[in-house]
Amino acid sequence: MKKTSRKRPAGARETAVPCLPADACPGCGAMMRERRGLLHLPVNGEDVAAPDVPHLRCPRCHEVVLRMDQARDLRQRAFETYRRKYRLLAADEIRAIRERHGLTQAQLARLLRLGANTLSRWEAGRIVQTAAMDVLLRLVRDVPGSLDYLRRGAG
Repeated sequence: MKKTSRKRPAGARETAVPCLPADACPGCGAMMRERRGLLHLPVNGEDVAAPDVPHLRCPRCHEVVLRMDQARDLRQRAFETYRRKYRLLAADEIRAIRERHGLTQAQLARLLRLGANTLSRWEAGRIVQTAAMDVLLRLVRDVPGSLDYLRRGAG
């Protein structure tokens, strides 16, 4: 193994830091293998199984490692699975509700009593709304006068 050294404080002992190849297991050093399979990710506090996700798996210790693109793929598949399971609105549907009412993200977030960036994250697909917030969004979309009711309550 190749040894590297780092700058160290005066009086500190020299230690060797091994350099592993990029596709080596961080746990045992064996070469990782490309796989596709079922992986799990928590979404809104629930463990969601995402099928057919590409990842690296160690044949020796079974450690799973995800590259950045694989981690994004896992998150996207888990979110889609969760949305399908609970029949939640998709990101573009949430954006369409807001735009139909001529509201900015900040305005709708204030009416729904959300954090400043939450609506932006929903619309970008970076997080998934809870089932309760999905019901509220559907009320705004489907029930005339619900937005006026929220405006009166937000004041």
